[in-house]
Amino acid sequence: MLSLDRIFTASFGLVLAAAGHAVGWPIPRGGSQTIADALSSYLRSLEGEVVTGSVVESIDDLLKPEAAVFCDLTPRGLLKIAGNRLPKSFCRKLERYRHGAGAYKIDWALNSPIPWKAKECRRSATVHLGGTFEEIAVSESAPSMGKHAEKPFVLLAQPSIFDASRAPDGNHTAWAYCHVPNGSTFDMTERIENQIERFAPGFRDCIIMRKTWPPATLQRHNTNLVGGDIGGGSQDIGQLFLRPTRRLYSTPSNGLYICSASTPPGGGVHGMCGYFAAQTALRA
Repeated sequence: MLSLDRIFTASFGLVLAAAGHAVGWPIPRGGSQTIADALSSYLRSLEGEVVTGSVVESIDDLLKPEAAVFCDLTPRGLLKIAGNRLPKSFCRKLERYRHGAGAYKIDWALNSPIPWKAKECRRSATVHLGGTFEEIAVSESAPSMGKHAEKPFVLLAQPSIFDASRAPDGNHTAWAYCHVPNGSTFDMTERIENQIERFAPGFRDCIIMRKTWPPATLQRHNTNLVGGDIGGGSQDIGQLFLRPTRRLYSTPSNGLYICSASTPPGGGVHGMCGYFAAQTALRA
């Protein structure tokens, strides 16, 4: 989610490549909801309880001497429900936390697999579309300048090739996104589909239906996705290691912790933010 000329951006590629060599690019059978279902089931087996459908406006009733409260929230969300429990100096630090580029996402229902020109793409769950390196560099630098790439770097997944439960017999699903300026209102649908059509002629003829997720829609769906930022905040050098503050997972309020992607190691399906937050609480 950064311009490729920014310091440390190559490290993200190295980490992803290492993970890919170790275990490939797995997808959860039945959809990503099954990950949450499995975690919830395990928690219940430990006599835990899962409560949903409630909007938390305050944590005043939860902060007790014997309790540890973990907030899977961005600094903005933490301030909203716990700002009255935090020193003003700490609140000012949270207010200075910066969010990165947004995402513009599209879901598709398709009548056939995507007709890629490259046969390797026809047996890959995840495809990264960028063209030349120069094109990718231009695309990834555009959001930081408030621009929208004509030929965006598109990250695309086609899970139904490997998981038949994702679509009715004979049909398929796919989704993709590109990076845009935070809070962008520009419609990237045509540019994303042009980029896919470029590498898979006839793609548009496969589309049965599409659902678009511009940054504002992503944020309404999940308030942590501020301005469409799916990484929990900019992961540049200033916020890569010390996020959201030097306290990392802890706060000045005893028993109150942060465990979202706004803490190290940042966004991703890895669970390490919660793990390290729990370790911090256990040490305390």
